[in-house]
Amino acid sequence: MGWILTSLAGDRRPSWTDDQRLRNRIRDHPGPALRWLVVFLGLFALQAGMALSWLATTLPVGPLEGPLRSVPVAISHETIPNRGYEHPTAGWQDTFLGLSAGQAWALRTALTYAYAAVALSWLWIGYRLYRTVYRAADWTPRDDVIDRFRGHAWGLFGLAIVVAFVTMALFAPVISPTDVTENVYEPYSHEITHFDEEAGETTTIFVGDANLGSKSGSQESVGPLSYDQYDRYHPFGTMDDGKDLFTFMAYGSRISLFIGLLAVGMSVFIAGAVAVASAYYKGLLDLLAVLGSDSVQAMPKLLVIILLSVVFSDTWIAGLYDGGLLLALIFGLTGWPELWRAVRGPALQVAQQEWVDAARSMGQHPLVTMRRHMSPYLTGYLLIYGSMGLGGVIIGVAGLSFLGLGVNSPTPEWGRAVDAGQSYVVTQSWHISLIPGVLVVLVVTAFNALGDGVRDAIDPESGAEAKEGTVAAGGGG
Repeated sequence: MGWILTSLAGDRRPSWTDDQRLRNRIRDHPGPALRWLVVFLGLFALQAGMALSWLATTLPVGPLEGPLRSVPVAISHETIPNRGYEHPTAGWQDTFLGLSAGQAWALRTALTYAYAAVALSWLWIGYRLYRTVYRAADWTPRDDVIDRFRGHAWGLFGLAIVVAFVTMALFAPVISPTDVTENVYEPYSHEITHFDEEAGETTTIFVGDANLGSKSGSQESVGPLSYDQYDRYHPFGTMDDGKDLFTFMAYGSRISLFIGLLAVGMSVFIAGAVAVASAYYKGLLDLLAVLGSDSVQAMPKLLVIILLSVVFSDTWIAGLYDGGLLLALIFGLTGWPELWRAVRGPALQVAQQEWVDAARSMGQHPLVTMRRHMSPYLTGYLLIYGSMGLGGVIIGVAGLSFLGLGVNSPTPEWGRAVDAGQSYVVTQSWHISLIPGVLVVLVVTAFNALGDGVRDAIDPESGAEAKEGTVAAGGGG
């Protein structure tokens, strides 16, 4: 990666002053930035059609819907098809290069994750290019934070799993063995072709009927890494209604990620705003923040979330994104007190600093002071606790779906898969419940590990104190 950075940066590193803005530095020395941007736009163009198709599906674009959907995509079901059938004499038909359905799916999935890895690596190169060419200072404290995180094995483990999870969510239409519309939402509006051994000829069947013949349960099972009788490959097996479990999980990760990011983002914004405002003004405002936080935390959170889910289940907001937006709002509005408690202390500390008093004495507007001089100090804390809270939201949404609440059926959601397979845990269809359950635990653990890594990178003394406390506790026994 070093030679790539050298090729982009060139031999000459300009000398910058701190008073020059970044856009002026790029304007004065555009070569490295343009070379990086050209490659980045090329990478984006390879899969731009997927994003445009999502926009055409989600937003009312009118006459633009057709052109947006027709933009080609480098890695897709059309370029690397895996939905075919095996002929007894002619081999696999309608699959990529005649590969088996499983091999074609594995190739497409591997290329997708390789593409994501290259894109992330190029973003990292872009940051290194900024540090090498366009940053005035040779060193900043942020460099030490990044270096410490790069040496944090537990944090890197969490980052790797989180990246894999986000890639699954973003590229669900690409890595799924089948299309979610035909397999989950409208199975009787689509047909598949297969070879009927009894009739001795190629025939078609509705996807819904094929699902009924491929159900997993106590008597029959289509397990992980296997084919059903219609030559459809199922990496995670099928569910109790015959739907492909991998497709269900891939699209379920999308709604889990959406709810988690929106809920945590809302909690972080509310907690950060309340923390800096109450620390700046103190007095009555701080008292009201304490009372509001205590009032929310005094209520049993699970019962409150269930109650709000039921009360608003028939409203218009529950119909947005199949109930995902409602859940995000509920988790966000009930989750800010914990974050506020975590950052209240640091906010009070920064409010007592000399630069805040100086800004106040010079007549600077309070909102400007809080935004410029106080909020940046809390960003690291909010990032740490927010990443840990995101895992909690994901497992909370899965728990609600397990109870039959939350995201509207038949929208894929991980908790619903766990609920569907709980009756078959000790049967040959153990995969229906176990695989989603393991993924939930793995993703939640990964977000917690990522939060631990970021915390130790920002404040290395926190990790040392934790280790010392563990040793002391062990020695005292």
